[in-house]
Amino acid sequence: MAARAYLDFNATAPLRPEARAAIMAAMDLVGNPSSVHAEGRLARGLIEDARQHVAALLGASPRHVIFTSGGTEANISALSPWIEVAADHRPRDRLLVSAIEHPSVRCGGSFPPERVEELDVSARGVVDLEVLERRLSVVTAGQRPLVSIMLANNESGIIQPIETAARVVHAMGGLLHVDAVQAAGRIACSIADLDADLLTVSAHKLGGPKGVGALVRREGVIPRPIVRGGGQERGMRAGTENVAAIAGFGAAAAAVRDHLVQEAVCMRAMRDRLEAGLRAISSDTIIFGADAERLPNTVLFAIPGVKAETAVIALDLEGIAVSSGAACSSGKVQPSHVLAAMGVDAALARGAIRVSLGPQTTEIEVDCFLHAWTKLGKGLNKGVGGLAA
Repeated sequence: MAARAYLDFNATAPLRPEARAAIMAAMDLVGNPSSVHAEGRLARGLIEDARQHVAALLGASPRHVIFTSGGTEANISALSPWIEVAADHRPRDRLLVSAIEHPSVRCGGSFPPERVEELDVSARGVVDLEVLERRLSVVTAGQRPLVSIMLANNESGIIQPIETAARVVHAMGGLLHVDAVQAAGRIACSIADLDADLLTVSAHKLGGPKGVGALVRREGVIPRPIVRGGGQERGMRAGTENVAAIAGFGAAAAAVRDHLVQEAVCMRAMRDRLEAGLRAISSDTIIFGADAERLPNTVLFAIPGVKAETAVIALDLEGIAVSSGAACSSGKVQPSHVLAAMGVDAALARGAIRVSLGPQTTEIEVDCFLHAWTKLGKGLNKGVGGLAA
């Protein structure tokens, strides 16, 4: 079988060698991490080592890292009216989320639908902080809002002004949750520097295993657990821990922290090469968010008249793995709510293709994609080749 070019890192990143080694070593352990005997203590040690590495990557205290089954669970855990702050048990009564959030945030967590409000974004894909401030300024006296804004969008890669948003939210007496699933491992991501109250990450986006993530909290901010029935994770998330997955998460986090700067430089160079190639192939290429600050690895583009679903399948047959947006709907190709929020024409949005790179991506792989795109795109403006709408 011919070698394939995997360019869908925002869906999931390949397992890092360090994570694989940590997982395999942990698989041989027999102890339950809640047991007090030597075997249990050994398993517990792996979890706490991983917690140290994840905390270091995210600028947090290890005791504020709560392991979950992934980013979705972490997001849902964060979006609860029942968040204790400095021993204040009064509930949050409003949730404001940006229009470009992941579905696990847009669903509102434990908030009733009538208490969830959506925040507009600009045509550049950036959350409108003036709208946020206006919404918060009309909060009824005594209300306690929670705001959720992602650090970087999973489709466009556009980075949001979290530090400024945090100042606005906190000045109005609110709390800020940040979904950093796509950002962690690609740009610096510190809960302290962002001034966030809650932050969520997922291991498999940064080279760890699937099925494990973390909810990170600020000192004094205590969310109510949604999984109960045991004392694991300091009572914040019940259930026997997935030791092997957590160990792999920790190893991946350590590797990312060691190589973040140089990996970002390499990914940005590959991204720029890819975008230059796309524009050379067709002057009609539209790169969404090109004038905004973006992740160094993400390109979301379209050519008017080209169907994304057909193009993605055709590229797959050429040995190139990309996507037509977020990979969170069981393989279903659906209109992008992100591009809709940016005001992109529906017909153009249906043609959006996401190429997301990783630290392992090579010039050869980028050039293979460009060669395949050139081959498939011959006569695009004439409506031939099977890609035209």
